[in-house]
Amino acid sequence: MREALGPPLRAAALTALIVGLVVLLLNPPSLGGLDDLMVLILGALAIILLTAWFTVALIGKEMPEPEFQRLVRRSEALAALPPPDQPPTEFDELVIDALDGLPDEFQEVLTHTPVIVSNRGHEFGAYGHYIGGTVARDGYPDRIVIYQDTLERDFGHAPDLLRAQVQRTVRHEVAHHLGWDEPGVRGLGL
Repeated sequence: MREALGPPLRAAALTALIVGLVVLLLNPPSLGGLDDLMVLILGALAIILLTAWFTVALIGKEMPEPEFQRLVRRSEALAALPPPDQPPTEFDELVIDALDGLPDEFQEVLTHTPVIVSNRGHEFGAYGHYIGGTVARDGYPDRIVIYQDTLERDFGHAPDLLRAQVQRTVRHEVAHHLGWDEPGVRGLGL
């Protein structure tokens, strides 16, 4: 219950502080009567509750636990496989270049997050997948999966376009790892 109520209550408290300060600075209460004080308190309470509800609505819904556990088991099985005997493919090199192109701070965050190339993107209809908690809420093992099959299917006809989309996909999944939900990542242009 604490996990469910914690974020909205924190958002409400922060909003209450900000709204209270703004109201106090822009329109100091006259306290001319109990009616003015009640209007001020009820107005602030309404703004706080509306902002808290809106913040929680923007956070979005989490993936159902059974589906998440299935993805975790699958990604751990993939991560447990021995490294390939052959050198990295051209696509692997694109992913490596995209990771190397990230700022140093992001590369540090990814030191314990495996990035896996998979050919199962058609099953999910995706170019990439982030599996795990976030940097802020790290309750699950982290994995980033880049789907070679769907990226090459849609962008493989032009090498420069494929390289750009691999970079965009890597950045998109790293943003999920850093805590952004899908609308937030899209808001970043990824």
